Amino acid sequence: MSELPLGVASLIVDKALGRGRELGLAPLTVVVLDAGGHLKAAKREDGASLLRPDIAMGKAWGVLGMGFGGRELARRAARAPQFFTALTELAAGRMVAVAGGVLIRTAAGDIVGAIGISGDASEKDEACAVTGIAAAGLVADTGGEEPR
Repeated sequence: MSELPLGVASLIVDKALGRGRELGLAPLTVVVLDAGGHLKAAKREDGASLLRPDIAMGKAWGVLGMGFGGRELARRAARAPQFFTALTELAAGRMVAVAGGVLIRTAAGDIVGAIGISGDASEKDEACAVTGIAAAGLVADTGGEEPR
C-alpha cells in the first residue's frame, strides 16, 4: 500500500475512538491525513471541546511535516525551543509538538499518512492512535520513548 485509502483511514479513526471509549477517556477528536498532508478522515465525539479538531490536526500535520512521531518532535522542541518557534511560524501555527501525533507506516517503513488525536492526556491520545493503526494492519511510529 503506497496510499491511504478512505476505508482504511475511516477504520483507523473508528478503532481509535473505540479504544478511547474502552478506556473511559474524555471525548476525543481524531484526524487522519494522507502522506501529502490532505485530510482523509476525521471525527469529533460529542462533548469534545472547540479547539480539539485544530489540536488533532496540528499533531498529525507536525509529525507528517517533520517525518518523525510526536514523542521525538516533543524531544526536539524541548532541546531547541527557538527553532521550533520558528518552525511553528513557518507552518502557520499548524504544528503541535507532543505525543498524540503518530506517523502511519507500511510494514516496509513507508509513510502513508499520520493521525492526530486530542481530547485526553497526550499519552492516552497516542495509545488510541496506535490501536487504530494496528487494527488497519499498519505500523505506528510514535517517535519512541517518553520525552524527557
